[in-house]
Amino acid sequence: MQAALQISHLHTATSESLDALIRGKAAELEQFYPRITSCHVRIEAPSHHHRRGKGAHFRVRIELSVPGKTLVVSRDPPQHGTNEDVYLATTEAFHEMRRQLQDFAREQRGEVKTGARLPRARVARLHPEEGFGFLETPDGREIYFHRASVLEHGFERLSIGSEVRFSEEAGEKGPQASSVHLVAAV
Repeated sequence: MQAALQISHLHTATSESLDALIRGKAAELEQFYPRITSCHVRIEAPSHHHRRGKGAHFRVRIELSVPGKTLVVSRDPPQHGTNEDVYLATTEAFHEMRRQLQDFAREQRGEVKTGARLPRARVARLHPEEGFGFLETPDGREIYFHRASVLEHGFERLSIGSEVRFSEEAGEKGPQASSVHLVAAV
């Protein structure tokens, strides 16, 4: 990274284990795309006027600068469930940032074709409490997807049988869907 990683904690004490998680996730992004110019991660807990402890809702914001663009991910509690676990909220925010960075890298390499139709699939299995599911393609393949891959905060609107468009990529355990877009709900 051309500039040092910045980590800010607002209304919450600094946590060495959380900062270590953030440094590790930022290093993973840099291995994927080495031309990152800066990264600022802000963890925000409710102010002293709001609830603390169990039921506290964390907001995670990542601003990542790359040549010619700033990518932003904001995991806000009202949009993304409760975010009671700051480690889970942080991991999901970095997952979303990786997806954005992958899209940016494809764009830079000229691999994104404008106007290209994304393949369609239907939601075959859904695990909302764990934040993931599986798509079934017309040729019968099952493809994993994560809540952070669903565009426009659409994970909560998905149900079994929902039709989606998606981009496919190689995941750690096989094919996975990124940039999942809800077409129609059943």
